[in-house]
Amino acid sequence: MLSPTPRREPMLNVPAVLVGTLLVLLIVHVVRLFLSESAEVEFLLLFAFIPARYDANIIANAVWPGGLGADVWTFVTYALIHADWMHLGFNAIWFLAFGTPVARRFGPLRFLAFCVVTAAAGALAHLVTHFGQLVPMVGASGTVSGMMSGAMRFAFQRGGPLRFGGTDESYRVPALPLSEALRDMRILAFIAVWFGLNLLFGLGSIALTGDEQPIAWQAHVGGFLAGLLLFSLFDPVKTPSYRNDPPSHAA
Repeated sequence: MLSPTPRREPMLNVPAVLVGTLLVLLIVHVVRLFLSESAEVEFLLLFAFIPARYDANIIANAVWPGGLGADVWTFVTYALIHADWMHLGFNAIWFLAFGTPVARRFGPLRFLAFCVVTAAAGALAHLVTHFGQLVPMVGASGTVSGMMSGAMRFAFQRGGPLRFGGTDESYRVPALPLSEALRDMRILAFIAVWFGLNLLFGLGSIALTGDEQPIAWQAHVGGFLAGLLLFSLFDPVKTPSYRNDPPSHAA
């Protein structure tokens, strides 16, 4: 009698929506390599996030490429652009690590919507802290930060992917309510380390990509807070009612 062939798990079991997202980041970066200097400037004016675009006092009567449409879409499209290969590679690695559990839990549409919201939150935080600045901001770090805080809401749970392995069931465990999550010492430790590292990046003690490019750490914070606070709006796994209303016990 022949024994059944054992099931082979793929070495890299990455959700298709995340693979597609990373491919888009790669394609955008490769296309930029072939742009002329003037075309590169035009590209950044159209798709990078530039706080000065929203300050009418910076350049009087300036007409920015893309007009009102770019005023909106650059809150998201900046996340598709990276400064160099190291910048892209760094974000891709963290995207794989933290985007994978979130994509498995949310599914493609919710995952992409979560990407958009965390990117926009990162841009908003950068705008508030750099209003009027002419330097373009690029990179998916705000979205990656949102993936980190989003994954944190369920990964530490009993039966979750950090404690039970990467099975389908482990990605569907109910998430901790925010009030409970902020009392969990593992989550608080994660938040403390994350904020500490970002302060080091932002203050220049650590070079993220090995050069002198400034780190938009405020955008990281914006994306992280959006992922942490808005996670439940996207989460398809509902928290059992007994967490809020404990079942009664027979006398």
